[in-house]
Amino acid sequence: MSLFWLVSCFAFIGAAFGEQWCGVPAIKPVITGYSRIVNGENAVSGSWPWQVSLQDSTSWHYCGGSLISSTWVVTAAHCEFNPSRDRVVLGEHDRNSNVENIQSLSVSKLAIVNTGSSVALWFFAAFAHTQAITHQQWDSYNINNDIMVLKLAQPAQIVDRVSPVCLPASSDVFPDTMMCVTSGWGKVRSSGEHRCRTHDLSPQGDSGGPLVCEKNGVWNLVGIVSWGSSSCSTSMPGVYARVTALRSWIDQTIAAN
Repeated sequence: MSLFWLVSCFAFIGAAFGEQWCGVPAIKPVITGYSRIVNGENAVSGSWPWQVSLQDSTSWHYCGGSLISSTWVVTAAHCEFNPSRDRVVLGEHDRNSNVENIQSLSVSKLAIVNTGSSVALWFFAAFAHTQAITHQQWDSYNINNDIMVLKLAQPAQIVDRVSPVCLPASSDVFPDTMMCVTSGWGKVRSSGEHRCRTHDLSPQGDSGGPLVCEKNGVWNLVGIVSWGSSSCSTSMPGVYARVTALRSWIDQTIAAN
């Protein structure tokens, strides 16, 4: 299954961090029209270089994410990334291919001095200090603050197919009429003869992935895929965590870690 994109009309729920070379793909994306994740269009390979695939130990893709610097990734809190099991995969396009030059990275763990004698305490402390950081006000009931940041154990290699997206300033405005794009591999759901690709509230498919808008020739991460219609309805908007509202939390969290 190849990476695909869609142009999105969007709804939000409620991130000068970034690097000077962010938001400008070396491989130009091709956007041919308006479509949704139902019947989305295949992306040009490598044209959305900040796209991340979160995968478990079996290489199962369960969530998306966005590279925002060589060492940090943004995804959704409800994806529940497990640092002891899961990997951050960059540069992937065709998930059925085994010849792509991908980067598969783990998430950083802080060094901890073991001052106790309990092995159980040691493992608990190590897990508690991994740098997969969920917003402290994440609310799974009403899905507020659906954001998590991941610090990579080693920097990603920035190449044509792997580079970060820009973060907008908290004061940036993106009108509802602006054309924006979300990308990912999707989730295929089947019921009888009905099949579609759709966002899902469970941590699968495109959850956690990017909604990006182009402004002055630069792509900005405007939303984080949070939830949407589970019935493949093309009349229902996708819902995204608003990055401008979460920008200060992103900055503070990265500065503290």
